[in-house]
Amino acid sequence: MSQKLTPARVPTPGKILSRELEARGWTQKDLAEIMSRPVQTINEIIRGSKQITPETAIELSQALGTSPEFWTNLEAKYRLHLAGKEKNEQDIARKSRLYTIAPISELIKNRWIQATDSIDELEQQVCNYLGISSLNEIPQLAVNFRCSEHREPEEISRIAWVKRVEYRAKQQTVAKFDRKQLEAAIPEILACAEQVETIARIPKLLADLGVHFVIVPHLKKTYLDGAAYYLNDKPIIALTLRYDRIDSFWFTLMHELAHIVLGHQGIYLDNLDALEDNDKEKEADKEAANWLIEPQAFKVFISGVKKYFSRQAIEEFAYTHRRYPGIILGRLQHDKLVDHKNLRPLLVKVSPLLENWIDN
Repeated sequence: MSQKLTPARVPTPGKILSRELEARGWTQKDLAEIMSRPVQTINEIIRGSKQITPETAIELSQALGTSPEFWTNLEAKYRLHLAGKEKNEQDIARKSRLYTIAPISELIKNRWIQATDSIDELEQQVCNYLGISSLNEIPQLAVNFRCSEHREPEEISRIAWVKRVEYRAKQQTVAKFDRKQLEAAIPEILACAEQVETIARIPKLLADLGVHFVIVPHLKKTYLDGAAYYLNDKPIIALTLRYDRIDSFWFTLMHELAHIVLGHQGIYLDNLDALEDNDKEKEADKEAANWLIEPQAFKVFISGVKKYFSRQAIEEFAYTHRRYPGIILGRLQHDKLVDHKNLRPLLVKVSPLLENWIDN
């Protein structure tokens, strides 16, 4: 198969003309006198600032013994090269802008947009995904998103993640939401924390309470575990399953539910390894911990066991308080009472039970 080759560098007609003059030992002034043209005209042609017209091509052919087509072809090829170069530079600038406002590679990897060689198609997909009509617009989210004027990669990825969460939530139908009703249902929700399998009931329980439940894996540089905010006056609880463990699932879920039950407004994008240092996060953290494990009973358990927490002791306490043992172990590890390497089999994965809810 023949392949059309494109030269990396296209010489200017002026460069060729300059070589022709050198070969003859002529100066620009000599050629100007031969063609009865101003020296400035010849100089501008050589510098490339003046195009070779058909009339000039005829005069050059007569002066240099070439064909007029030789010069018009040189000029046409050079101008086409300039036009292509300018378009390529514009495409690079557009693509740079796209990568500045959205994590393109991640969006394609997750198949939230399609890979394409067309810059126009890529730009349209990004605009559609972010809900904007042009790259100059700022994406409008269902919540007030705290971010700096000059967005860092982490903030860009968080915005993209939130947009995906919104998209998935809008596909759901949930019941009417009432905060008091949700608060009253916390014991029913926590009843699912006794066995691993009952986790599968959580999405429907929340939908019946008017709460959107979404699982969207976190994007690179976001380090998110979960989020809580409102969409059209109905709360969204979004998880990433960044740590696919039963203890992490339950604490993240209850932390985000605490934001809703406690009436916290706005958006909470939570990295539970490094929560923001504010009263509402601390309040949600404490509420989630107390919901999952009765604080006084946990205190008595710790003082009774003292230093060595055996699997049997953890399982007995968990059974008494109707919690899966991995939840108790996760709390002990968080409080640095048990090494993170110990009793790992209790920290079972939850993703197999929620695979129909994970955004793939």
